[in-house]
Amino acid sequence: MASEALRTRFIASADGKRLRVGEWEPAPGAAARRFCAIFDGQTEFIEKYQEVAGELAGRGFAGAILDWRGQGGSQRLVADPLKAHIADFSEYDADFTAFMTQVVSAVTTAPPIALAHSMGGHILLRALHRSPHAFSAAVMTAPMLRTATRGHSRWLVRAMASAHTRAGLGKAWVWGMQERDPLHIPFDDNLVTSDRERFARNRALVAETPEIRLAGPTWRWLEAAYRSMAQMEAPGFADAITTPCLVFGAGRDRIVETEAIRDFARRLPHGRYVEIPEAEHEIMMETDSIRARFWRAFDDFVAMYKPRS
Repeated sequence: MASEALRTRFIASADGKRLRVGEWEPAPGAAARRFCAIFDGQTEFIEKYQEVAGELAGRGFAGAILDWRGQGGSQRLVADPLKAHIADFSEYDADFTAFMTQVVSAVTTAPPIALAHSMGGHILLRALHRSPHAFSAAVMTAPMLRTATRGHSRWLVRAMASAHTRAGLGKAWVWGMQERDPLHIPFDDNLVTSDRERFARNRALVAETPEIRLAGPTWRWLEAAYRSMAQMEAPGFADAITTPCLVFGAGRDRIVETEAIRDFARRLPHGRYVEIPEAEHEIMMETDSIRARFWRAFDDFVAMYKPRS
C-alpha cells in the first residue's frame, strides 16, 4: 500500500487530547468489504502498519488505525517527546472509546474485526472485558500481559516503579530507556524483529519524520502498566472475555513473557493460541516465512466470524 493510500486525520478524546488516526479502503476488486481496526504497540506509529493495512485491503477490509496519546503523531504528554508517559491506563481506554465512536462506528454498524499488537493488545483486552460484543472477533500478536524484565526480579522492578512514582519522579526515564532512541539503535541491538529489511524500512520512516519516534517509558508509565497487568492476572478476568480471540505468542520474545500469554489464552472461553517459535516480538514485522504463517492463521480464523448486520 502506498503511503498516500493510508489517509491520516485528527480526532479528540473526551479529555481533549489530540489523536491521529489513519484510514484505508479495500483494494479495487477485492471480494468482500469488511472492517478491521488496528491497535498498535508502545512506541509504534501509523506509518509502520502501511504494509499490514495493504494486506488487509487486499483481503477486502476497509480499516483504521490509531496513534495512542503520547506517541506517533498524537499529542505528547510530557516535555520530552521521546518519553512514553501515562498516569493510568484508563487514559488509553478514553483514546479507544474516541476512536471507536468517532472513526469506526461512523463507517460500519456491524461489529468489526480487531487486530492488535503488544500494548495495543493489552488495551484491546481491557475493552473486550468491558464490552464483549464490540467486535465479531479479535486477533492479537504478543499482547502485553507480563513485561519481560530480562534477568531482573519482577517484584523489584515493580517496587522501583512504585517508589519512583511516589517520590515525584514518575516522569523520569526508566533506567536505560533514554538510550533506546530508534534513530540510533542498530539492527544487531534491536529486540523486536529478525527481519533486517523491515527493520531498515521502519527506521527510515522515523528518519523521514523524527517527531513520530518514541524511545521508552517513564517510571509512571511502568507503574500504571503493572497496575493494569495485575488486573488482568486476577482470577476470572480472562474467563469473562467472551469475544472469539486468536492470540499469537513469539517464541523468542524479549519484550513480553510468552508463557503469560500462553496461559492467558488458555483461559479465554473462545480463545485459540498459536505460537511461532522462531519469531521475535513484532510478528507482523517479521520475516516473510513467519508472516506467511501469521496470515494463514488469521485468514482461517476470521473466516469463521462474519460480521453481524
